[in-house]
Amino acid sequence: MPHDKTIEPIDAAFDEVAQAMVAAGGDGDPEGPGKGNREVADASLPTATWRGVLDLGGNEIDCYVLEDGTRVLSSGSTTKAIANVERGSLQDYAGQKALNPYINIDKILQEVVKFSIPGTQWPGLGITTEHFELICRGYVQALYEGAALTDRQREIAIRCAVLTAGLTRTGLDALVDEATGYQYERAEDALQVKLRAFIADELRDWEKTFPDELWQEFGRLTKWKGALHSRPKWWGKLVIELIYDTLDSDVAEYLKANKPKAGIHWHRQLTENVGVRQLVSRCYEVIGMAKPCDDIHELRQRVAQHYGKKPVQFTLFLKPPGK
Repeated sequence: MPHDKTIEPIDAAFDEVAQAMVAAGGDGDPEGPGKGNREVADASLPTATWRGVLDLGGNEIDCYVLEDGTRVLSSGSTTKAIANVERGSLQDYAGQKALNPYINIDKILQEVVKFSIPGTQWPGLGITTEHFELICRGYVQALYEGAALTDRQREIAIRCAVLTAGLTRTGLDALVDEATGYQYERAEDALQVKLRAFIADELRDWEKTFPDELWQEFGRLTKWKGALHSRPKWWGKLVIELIYDTLDSDVAEYLKANKPKAGIHWHRQLTENVGVRQLVSRCYEVIGMAKPCDDIHELRQRVAQHYGKKPVQFTLFLKPPGK
């Protein structure tokens, strides 16, 4: 969980920030350049207006919210969290051949964010929260599917599983907002912004979205004897409970309140770049949790507990039976 302390927005004068940095006893700016790198942040870069430290499974990750609301994680500290090394590049640990089917490292590197940090002349380098999740889940998926990983890569995959377990309950963006203090300054239309990211303006063409493994696990756990392509309709309630409700409560509420016409699948309302991608990722997480389960009741308990729901037991008072 994030550190129990208040992080103020970076709106102080330069001298105040500089004095605070000196008082912290740092030998140098962790976001600064390495030896031989004299690049200086220029005025065209976006500015980090909020700054904090995120604690995921005991790993501290420097995080920032830029002036346009973009959440980014320090590239250096994310590499340290994933690989447990002091220095290294993401390409070194997420660009190996065995991981190519699971992590699009070229796209991630092309979209690395460079930004300026008030109080220092060096540019910061970070990746978006979405890309960090994709790297961690790519490693976990590679491990789950039995990819030809080295012992070192398997070790990193297990670390990634610990990291993702620490962020799935609340959502990485929400954790960054809490760590930086940005949650108190979010725009009032933040919900609408999120819904626009998840919900498409028009229905997408139908395409296979849910992996067959999900239906296979549902069939095994419910003792379904029929063909999976003619699965029972009540499995739709399982999908809502185990997938949509855990994906994002606001999105789930929107979809429930804006149901498409009969015969139209909910996932056709989701955007391709965010909604569908996170839906499929959540499906594989649930598949992984289903593997050791013996029945659907056990899976529902595991999913509820994993995503932060707590069991509630009601006490019922009745009159004593008559003599």
